[in-house]
Amino acid sequence: MEPSESREAKGTVLLAHWEIMNERCIIMRKDWDTYFMDIAFEVATRSTCPRRYVGAVVVKDRRIKGTGYNGSASRLPHCIDEGCMVVNNHCIRTIHAEVNALLECTPEERQGATIYVTDRPCAECSKLIISTGIKKVVYARDYHIDYDWFSRAPWVEVVHLADYDNPHAKTGK
Repeated sequence: MEPSESREAKGTVLLAHWEIMNERCIIMRKDWDTYFMDIAFEVATRSTCPRRYVGAVVVKDRRIKGTGYNGSASRLPHCIDEGCMVVNNHCIRTIHAEVNALLECTPEERQGATIYVTDRPCAECSKLIISTGIKKVVYARDYHIDYDWFSRAPWVEVVHLADYDNPHAKTGK
């Protein structure tokens, strides 16, 4: 700035610089769906079934209420230890991520909450999600389902983040 410029002009230039910097920060900042989906993918890294790494996060009022990943029931052997138990092309040894996440929450925490799941919930998990009072389901990867129970529950919003950039894509998890 030139020495002859006033304090007011200097302040305007500083304010303009701050606004430009602030815009850059906002552009780089993740939206809430991406933020919580990133966490769901991180939770999925704890999965103990190598057939599919799935994670889920229950969120209410932008606060995490529970997390879950696909794995064996408590105190039972895991797929990574004794192998998968496959029946009709599904591993029956594991409890799905959505179930484990919902089990961590109280009924009050589930009521009106959002569940972020790395994969589209299966038909059985969909019914459980509907029954527990979850109001929104956000998923990243599509998954073949036998029946779409959400189509019969219009009060549950379902969002597919089709353009989601999985931070673990390189690891395969």
